[in-house]
Amino acid sequence: MHASIWFWVLFNVFVLLLLVLDLWRFSRKPREVRVREALLWTLFWVGLAVGFGVLIRFTEGSQKALEFATGYVIEESLSMDNLFIFLLIFRYFKVPGTQQHRVLFWGIIGALVMRGIFIAVGVGLIRRFHWVIYAFGAFLIYSGIQMMVSKEKEIHPERNPVLRLFRRFFNVTEDYVSGKFMVEREGRQWATPLLIVLLLVESTDVLFATDSIPAVLAITTDPFIVYTSNVFAILGLRSLYFALAGLMRLFHLLHYGISAILVFVGGKMLAEDYWRIPTYIALTVIGAILTVTILLSLVFPEKENQAAA
Repeated sequence: MHASIWFWVLFNVFVLLLLVLDLWRFSRKPREVRVREALLWTLFWVGLAVGFGVLIRFTEGSQKALEFATGYVIEESLSMDNLFIFLLIFRYFKVPGTQQHRVLFWGIIGALVMRGIFIAVGVGLIRRFHWVIYAFGAFLIYSGIQMMVSKEKEIHPERNPVLRLFRRFFNVTEDYVSGKFMVEREGRQWATPLLIVLLLVESTDVLFATDSIPAVLAITTDPFIVYTSNVFAILGLRSLYFALAGLMRLFHLLHYGISAILVFVGGKMLAEDYWRIPTYIALTVIGAILTVTILLSLVFPEKENQAAA
């Protein structure tokens, strides 16, 4: 898909308008996002992605539409595991519910910029040095196996190198100050804990991108398809977080499905020159893995959840 410069410009202007409207909606009066509202917004973002996929179908053909849909599903599925980390960060720092959306909003702005850079670099490397595709594939398989054998996730913010470097140069207030990231005290600039949380969200998203970008590159190296599928997944990340924050424990087997997806797309990359798996088959396999792990999580709930019930 050789998207013209105007297609890129119009798409990014459209995304920018959506972000401005979203910021205006919550900046008027900070509040906690309810599950029902989050579910409705999740449906809105998914509907936008579906509509964009239909547009690609009529302008570029069914193959590009399938590539977009598969990339979008991969990004959404990997986001499920990311959301659990965000939940741990918010709980660790006791971020007020009224300020969580603000952190995620600005975190997503940074994620869009970083993903764009990662995509440009990744596509360029694969097109210039074909062997890189094998390195990406091996890395995805390794990441999937690591995720499968790892135990309960723990978070140690004090070990985060970005946070440790930040504390060396900035003073940090002890409390949250009206949802601000920086405040002035005694003629000096002080950071608030909210800024630290934002830095953690941004730095962890960079780590997540090292998995998700190569995973989508296993489906297509078209930069516009990779970029747009990432953008739509990221745009719906906030509402998906608030919709699933209270339900994540129910899907306790989902990380096994996500790890299986990483291994599958990694294997697809390694076999690319010998056995090309059609995109519709890849999409079917990924959808089946997600469906099975979600159903198994509901049929066989965690003992802790059973006891609580």
